[in-house]
Formats: sequence, C-alpha cells, structure tokens
Amino acid sequence: MSAEPSWVRAWTGGLPAVHVGNAAEFNAAFGGIPAGRDHYSCLAAFASPRPALVVLPLPVPEWWVRHLAGTLGWGEVPVRGGIAADGQVSAALAGLPELVPPGTAVLSWGRSPAFDRIRPAPAGVLECVRRFESKRGSHELFRELAPGHRGIRIAAQRRIAARRELRGAARPYVLKKEYGVGGTGTQVVTTSPPPRRVRGLLLEEYIAGVADPTFDAVIAADGQVHPVGTGAMAIDGTRYQGVTVGPGTLPAGQARTAAAFGADVGAALVRHGYRGWYDVDYVADRAGSLVPTEINLRLTGPCAAFTIQTALDGLHGAGHLVRTLDCLPLGARLPPAALREHVTRLAARCRELGAILLVTIPTAAFDPFPYLGIALAARTIGELDEAERAVRNANEALGAMFV
Repeated sequence: MSAEPSWVRAWTGGLPAVHVGNAAEFNAAFGGIPAGRDHYSCLAAFASPRPALVVLPLPVPEWWVRHLAGTLGWGEVPVRGGIAADGQVSAALAGLPELVPPGTAVLSWGRSPAFDRIRPAPAGVLECVRRFESKRGSHELFRELAPGHRGIRIAAQRRIAARRELRGAARPYVLKKEYGVGGTGTQVVTTSPPPRRVRGLLLEEYIAGVADPTFDAVIAADGQVHPVGTGAMAIDGTRYQGVTVGPGTLPAGQARTAAAFGADVGAALVRHGYRGWYDVDYVADRAGSLVPTEINLRLTGPCAAFTIQTALDGLHGAGHLVRTLDCLPLGARLPPAALREHVTRLAARCRELGAILLVTIPTAAFDPFPYLGIALAARTIGELDEAERAVRNANEALGAMFV
C-alpha cells in the first residue's frame, strides 16, 4: 500500500465525499453546449478515490457499481442514478436534500450557478470560473505568467469581428469559440473554408504538436496548491479522447515544465479567488516547448485516471499506470445483459495481459452510435498497449455476431 497523496485531503477536506455528476449542466452554463442526455457525467463516480455516495443524472446498472467497488476497494457505496434525464442535476437535487447532507464534501463536476444554489461556493469562485474557462481569459493569464518560465511558449491569439479579417491569414490556423469543452467549438482551418459565422471567434496560431501534456492540481480551502500529476492526453483532431497517467508517461523535462507552469497558474487562480480542482492543457511543439492552450476550472477526463491510480496504488502499492479511453466504439448496440457479459470477457482477457479493466461510462452501449468508456491499469506501457488492442478488437468483433 502507498500513502495517500496530500491532494486528496485538500480536495475532500477529510470529509465523506458525495460525487455529483452535473457535467451537462456545467457545460451548458460555461461551455455553450446544451444540457441533455449526459453519459459523460458517469465519470463523476471517480471525482475522488473513495466516494461515500455517487449521484448521477442517468440510471446506471447495478453490476457496474459492484464492478467499481470491488476493483477499487470502495466497500458499500450507494449510487443514486436517474435523477435527471435532461441533465439538470441541481434542479433535481433541490428536491432531494438527503443526497447532499451536512458534514459531507459535495464534489460536483463543476461549479455552475445552478449548483451554487445547492452548495454555495466561496466568494469569487464562480466569477473566476467564468473568467478563466474562457479561452481568451486563460490566454491573457498565460501571457502574464510565461516570461518567468523557460520552455513555455504562447501562441498568438486575437479576437475577430468579421470574416474579412481572415484574408491573408497563414494556414493552417485555429478558430476557437471563447467557451467550449473537450475540443468542441475548435476548428483547424487548412484547405477547407472557414465557417461563415466568425464574429466573436478567436483566431489562434496553429501549433504543429508532437504531444498533448496535461497538468492537474487541487487548490485547498486555505489557498494551497496541491499538484495531482501530469499525463499524456490522446487527441483526435481537436477532440479529447483520453489520457495516460503514471510514472514515465511524459519525458521528465516536459513533466517538470508542465507542472511548474501549472502550479504558477494555480497560484494566480488563488489570487483571483478560485478554490477546487483545475487543470492546464498544453501542446508540445517540435522545438521542445510547451504551449498552454486552456485552463479547466472543474473536473476533467484526466481526473478519473488520477483517482483510479490513487485508489489502486493504495490497495496494491505505488507505480500504477492508468489509461482512460472515454469513447470506444462498440460494433453493436448491447442491451444490459449482453453488455455485462461483454465486460466480463474483456476484464478476463485484460487480466491475462497483466492489466486491470474498469468501465467508466456504461450508459451509452445501447445508443444509436454505441460506445463504452473504459480505464486500463497496469505496471508498464506495453501491458497497457496490449490491453487496449485487445479491448478495441473485441469491441469491433461484436458486429460480426449480428451479421
């Protein structure tokens, strides 16, 4: 077993933790994405290494809860799913005060105005979220901090008011909405024409990246910044797909640069009044510099990888690598019983390869375009790679069963 890292107490305050999956609600408030059916909120089950209660908008299968609890050593953890099919979790919680009792740390996916009516944030937090979830606001902070950091480069960025301002812009370039999550609202313009409506978008220098590092940390109630870790994100175009965290997942120099700048960002957020989880995402360019791209003042996909790693390290000793894959296509739509059988086979095959498999998103398996979210844990990158190949192959093979 390994000692619990300091960020866990900083995040939970040492209290039993209620995990609240309000991702769609947060995104609608700060990311411009309409609330609705919200599979991604399942990741809130991993908001800390050991929940006392998990509250999710969609119904989740009982086998999934047992699967997580048994693998991560949770014990008996109540999971209340299905409270808000439309994603409006805070409105539902207003009528269910027993789910957010006094004396608990209520860890929401993000601090939305609606959630603030359930558990008010410290003064200044919502204002800080609004300011620095903005791609323009985060860029201004990056420019302010960068001179103190070797190895950090800032991409040129400006706001545009009319399409004619794009004439003569060197391609490729990037167009970004000011708010957006997971790569939504971001377009790399190469040979294709830009969107017709560009007023208010951000025009940003394109960085030919060789890697996509991330840094996560927690700002405690007393304003101390507690680093959680660095990881290597998987990005498809502009869309976030998952992350790998653990020893050696980034080159040592890259990890130090990401962590040092990320901690400095945290210190600046403290001065602006923020408390809670945040991360800083980067692109590593071909010259070896890191270019910070955004700040997320909320839980993120990598949060699940870090909390799973911490739980497994606590059970089995330090040194786990964890890879999350949030949207692995399934070759066929699977009803609940068939999904459970499929996951059982996947877990057994991964064990043969030296890896642990966890399902992170089980609710999209019967969607019109079905997928599964998973996490893999192992002691080596080679074991992770083999397990990932096995899972992808098994998912694709499902289609042959129904031909």
